[in-house]
Amino acid sequence: MPHRTRSVKPYVIVFCEGESEQAYTDFLKKEFHDVVSIKRVKTTGLFEEADSRFKKDRTYRDYTEVTDEIWFFFDVEEKDKTFWDARLKIIRRLRSLRKNPGIKVRLLMTTGCMEYWLMLHYEMYIPSIQTIADKQHVIQRLKTIEPNYRKGNEEVTAKIAQHYPTAVTNARETVIRLLQEGLPGMEDTDERNGWLCRKCLTFSTVYEAIDFLVSLKPKM
Repeated sequence: MPHRTRSVKPYVIVFCEGESEQAYTDFLKKEFHDVVSIKRVKTTGLFEEADSRFKKDRTYRDYTEVTDEIWFFFDVEEKDKTFWDARLKIIRRLRSLRKNPGIKVRLLMTTGCMEYWLMLHYEMYIPSIQTIADKQHVIQRLKTIEPNYRKGNEEVTAKIAQHYPTAVTNARETVIRLLQEGLPGMEDTDERNGWLCRKCLTFSTVYEAIDFLVSLKPKM
């Protein structure tokens, strides 16, 4: 059985819900290539996809000892609220694939549509994103800034993503504001994440992944 030798850099595997998330992940892979090894799964798919791959695919199963983090990059929507308990069971299984320390599972969540996270690269606003019309409004607002934006367009997505420091600040504020709505806390816990998935209020936690990547950079 082959065993991958541990790299100095953290090794992160990313499962994406759609092509927009894939394009953004590819930007992060290039932007932070000097401090992290990011493997972006080629197909789309989230929790069930990851569970299957780590059970059946040797290229995942045999490398669990060098897998530091698993990320799920997806939209939080009303239709998915009842899935949290099943997803949490998978998250716990994935964590336990490596012992001391376990694998970190990080949820890169954005309410409604990926384009809301992209809009936070330019401005702070907290619209309702519950209906198809709400999502279309966010997409159209983004296109007023980047007319060439299309889902999965790597060039335009990378152009937007260059403004990630602004997005980090704005996205953190979207989560802070939910404390007054009953959010259990700012820390990345199962309790907090379950609350976010069930409430579907407007927010994005993608900033936490970028905070992690930035923390790996050498201090000047």
